[in-house]
Amino acid sequence: MNARTRANLTAAAKVEALTHAKYLLFAEHARSRGHSELAEVFKLTAEQERLEHFADATRMLGVVRDDIENLRQAISGQLFAEAMYRDFVEQADADGDADAAALFNENARDEAHHRANLERILALAGA
Repeated sequence: MNARTRANLTAAAKVEALTHAKYLLFAEHARSRGHSELAEVFKLTAEQERLEHFADATRMLGVVRDDIENLRQAISGQLFAEAMYRDFVEQADADGDADAAALFNENARDEAHHRANLERILALAGA
């Protein structure tokens, strides 16, 4: 596959994943305000973004592999996220944005917990 096509598929998958998550939040918000029909439209649209657009792009990219490779890929992603959030904590602290620093710090701890769980499962698999 051409490198530019691969980059475009990656960009599309990122947009579709973010759109899916965002629309689920929109649905939750609408439902909490008593707008169940609007909530359902957001939910159905979110699912189409995930089950069709995101899934098709990631399938073409070969993102999903065997379980062991998926675990390794997930662990790598968690390590990246931990480092990213630690950097964000430092930057937010330096900028005086205490609320954002606290959020980033909490997220970093969550990512470390996720990574530890994934590593435990990988070890149980003998890999």
